Amino acid sequence: MSTLTITANLQTNHSHTEVSHDDHNAGNNTVFGFWLYLMTDCLLFASFFATYAVLFKNTAGGVSGKDIFELNFVAIETAALLVSSLTFGFAMLAAQTQKKSQVLFWLAVTFCLGAVFIGMELYEFTHLIEHGHGPQQSAFLSSFFALVGLHGLHVTSGLVWMLIMMGEVSKRGLGKPTVARLSCLSLFWHFLDIVWICVFTLVYLLGAM
Repeated sequence: MSTLTITANLQTNHSHTEVSHDDHNAGNNTVFGFWLYLMTDCLLFASFFATYAVLFKNTAGGVSGKDIFELNFVAIETAALLVSSLTFGFAMLAAQTQKKSQVLFWLAVTFCLGAVFIGMELYEFTHLIEHGHGPQQSAFLSSFFALVGLHGLHVTSGLVWMLIMMGEVSKRGLGKPTVARLSCLSLFWHFLDIVWICVFTLVYLLGAM
């Protein structure tokens, strides 16, 4: 083998190593940046929780949580979201082993469960408004709709993002940038599950007592 050929091979290997190293760093930076975003989102939700804590007793002589909350209904809604966190975990495990079809399957299941959650939340809001318990009726209802609605908007944006990622995985496969973006979506989805557990406990369970 000539010296020229050996030099060319070394340069090619070095180039591949640099590209791989750059992709790895880009993926780490993407996930780290998304962690920073989640910290700011924590502050946003904390402010809404604090607002609800201050206002939930201000019913203006109208209904309180124990009058309008249906725990059995909300429990089913909660179960759908929590199970979706598990199915997203299966999708990430499949992504790590480059199993494209399994990733798409588990993302589709996760999407359906998230859609069930949003559908039930919209039904709850519509039901309350139709019975005269809209957000304008009292400070309690305003803070309730604001907090739960904020979480619902986040879940909806997560579902849109999930559809985009399903399209990307389908067309481009499971390259490192795609897996990094899936990791960010996974963080976002699990974060929303944790927030919902707080909502279910502090708003629905305590409010129904």
